[in-house]
Amino acid sequence: MEIGSLKIEKRASLAPMAGAADRAFRELCSSYGAAFVVGELTSSKGVSMGDKKSGKLLSISDCERPAASQLFGDSPAVMAEAAEEALKYKPDFIDINMGCPAPKVSSNGCGSALMKNPQLAGEIVKAVVAVSTVPVTVKMRTGWDENSLNAPELAKICEANGASMITVHGRTKVQMYSPGINYDIIRKVKESVKIPVIGNGDVLDGKSALSMIEKTGCDGVMVGRGALGRPWVFREINTFLETGEILPEPTIEERMDVLKNHIAKLIEYKGEYIAMREARKHAAWYVKGIRGAAKYRAEIGKINTFSDLEVLIDKITESCFGFGDTDEFDKFCFNNIKK
Repeated sequence: MEIGSLKIEKRASLAPMAGAADRAFRELCSSYGAAFVVGELTSSKGVSMGDKKSGKLLSISDCERPAASQLFGDSPAVMAEAAEEALKYKPDFIDINMGCPAPKVSSNGCGSALMKNPQLAGEIVKAVVAVSTVPVTVKMRTGWDENSLNAPELAKICEANGASMITVHGRTKVQMYSPGINYDIIRKVKESVKIPVIGNGDVLDGKSALSMIEKTGCDGVMVGRGALGRPWVFREINTFLETGEILPEPTIEERMDVLKNHIAKLIEYKGEYIAMREARKHAAWYVKGIRGAAKYRAEIGKINTFSDLEVLIDKITESCFGFGDTDEFDKFCFNNIKK
């Protein structure tokens, strides 16, 4: 698959999740084979006003490439200005958000609200493409609601204005993240444009990734919530799509090692105080499905230092021991981890 002049080797990418897909997590997902990663949602208005937090969100390291910066906004001029600033961080491409359903974004005419104004959406793409030295892509939903499933039409407008790829989350804005993916609309988007189309929504493993590809004809898949606490999901998907093999889940001990390394990297980038508060949600995702997870989540809510986390990790890991041999231990761990 090619995004403009950028060649992408694999088919499963990481979605731009605010508050979760930060530099530490993106690097981790890249190490497990993510085709590309997309940075956290960044306000074009904040970037244009020199907001320091927005600047940090645009930061990209060499360890996570190929990587994109994602911008949102409702002004072509401001989006173009923000894109020029984003280019200073050397993203491999710039993604325009037209799918975020969060009220604080969509109520201001940004994100998924742009699906109600296709003309403005096209003007934004055109303005960003005009100033960008890298490919420009768009992420959208199927529509605002069930009465306005206009993703195929909007995709054609974006392509006509220079977009190099379209990602479609298979739900409407009104649906938010409720069950049910509209594969038919994603397929119609794919049939409507010549540029690559990525399918997003409920991709949790190799089988669901293949299902998305077979039902829609999309060029790749994007994983969001399915990667939280499971960054190895990209390795699983790549292996299944390439060979049909279903890899076993990591043992609990392996899972805890990944968690420890993840949080250590968070501390490196954000300092222990901020990182450990963010670590609570990540740790809760990593223990999901483990026997006694509810009890561990309660303890996770009280951790304040990396040492606190290490003590808890040792406790979780030790609870898996006491078996006769390694095979018995691995079988226990596998049977007690749910996807």
